[in-house]
Amino acid sequence: MSTIVQTLTEFVADIVDDSRVAIPPDYSGVAMAATRALILRGARGLRLVAVPQAGFQADILIGAGCVASIETAGINLGEYGLAPRYTDAIQRGELRVIDATCPAVHAGLQAAEKGIPFMPLRGILGSDLLRVRPDWRVIDNPYGDHDPIVLIPAIRPDIALFHAACADRDGNVWVGVRRELMTMAHAAARSFVTVESVSDRNLLEDPALAAGTIPGLYIDRVCVAPGGMRPLPFGDDAGDAAALSTYARGAASPEGYAQWLAGWLA
Repeated sequence: MSTIVQTLTEFVADIVDDSRVAIPPDYSGVAMAATRALILRGARGLRLVAVPQAGFQADILIGAGCVASIETAGINLGEYGLAPRYTDAIQRGELRVIDATCPAVHAGLQAAEKGIPFMPLRGILGSDLLRVRPDWRVIDNPYGDHDPIVLIPAIRPDIALFHAACADRDGNVWVGVRRELMTMAHAAARSFVTVESVSDRNLLEDPALAAGTIPGLYIDRVCVAPGGMRPLPFGDDAGDAAALSTYARGAASPEGYAQWLAGWLA
């Protein structure tokens, strides 16, 4: 059953060090308030899975020393440029990067949500990625004739961490059209969700909302965190472009990042 907790400190307490944590892209439901709480807790050794790529959240966590590895199709800050702490960590050899593609990440999560060990995928054939991903195996299609197919192993995160518009008292969470969040919740062992608000009505009983609602049986922990995705935009909130630009400039150096982080955590 879902648990609605009162504080972000309590919310992140069970995201233990070395957890494999699935996180969404900047245009989806990024749990920025929970990210701040994780850094304040001193999280270490997190193994991130970007679904399918990441931006500010991953860069901030990497800069804070919270991340041991990341499986991703790419990390950047969009119109704000490269992800500076990610780039620096790679150049220093401080971060393990598990190269992937967008379809491969989704396929691995879909295998996990279906309870099967792998998902076949064709589009990677001919890619150099097959040289650095020995866990992606090429076999002959058993239903074809000399027809190679790639098998992507299931991706089973320990935690799916994201932000959503609302939950209800039963722990059902409405994510609307953000289907990647639903896939993350299905695939992960546990799902931790910050929300803008909690509704007294059952979201699954509303025909207009039910299709975009993750049932509470997939949600372990909910915490109300209004503005929990800021400074990233979310819904009708345009976000804080000035704050994002300030981060991108400041985090270009370790000293600038440390100064920015101190202000963000204060």
